[in-house]
Amino acid sequence: MILALQGAPKPAPVAQPPAVLEPAPGNPVAVISTSMGDITVELFKDRAPVSVENFLRYVTEGFYPGTIFHRVVKGFVVQGGGYLPGMVEKPTHDPIQNEATNGLKNVRGTLAMARTQTLRSATSQFYINVSNNSALDHRGYTPSDFGYAVFGRVLSGMDVIDKIAATPTGTKGDHEDVPVTPVVINKVSVVKAQ
Repeated sequence: MILALQGAPKPAPVAQPPAVLEPAPGNPVAVISTSMGDITVELFKDRAPVSVENFLRYVTEGFYPGTIFHRVVKGFVVQGGGYLPGMVEKPTHDPIQNEATNGLKNVRGTLAMARTQTLRSATSQFYINVSNNSALDHRGYTPSDFGYAVFGRVLSGMDVIDKIAATPTGTKGDHEDVPVTPVVINKVSVVKAQ
């Protein structure tokens, strides 16, 4: 039996590395390499098959390299995948089905399809939730309640997302919340196929 000595100094806590999340079996994993660091994401093929297939199509076609995170709102979301520096919009495929009814929530670290007010308008753009954003979840079938389709989550690299979210922004043309220094997507690669 070992007795603790009163007044003995306690050992300093050892810093633990961030927990590494594991993807569900069968779900693809991709790395989004940006000018601020890498973000590894799991794609929920099992819960959002249309959105995942759409994202992977753009990845396979080499669409994302050179695009930017063009909308950065601290404490809310970082959005990218549709514009080049200078806010030049890239041509896309037709919009996809909105899978917001899949039961997945817009919580911190999830990826979701960006869209306009039109329910089926999502193409290449996606956003990553910086906070829990329940206002973006599916709550009903009216246009204002339908929500935004979550299709993945960050496995590692939330520190990169937080750095992007903290970058200074301004207005460029008709666009608000545009990073002053472009945050560029250099490459998106699938590291674990479906």
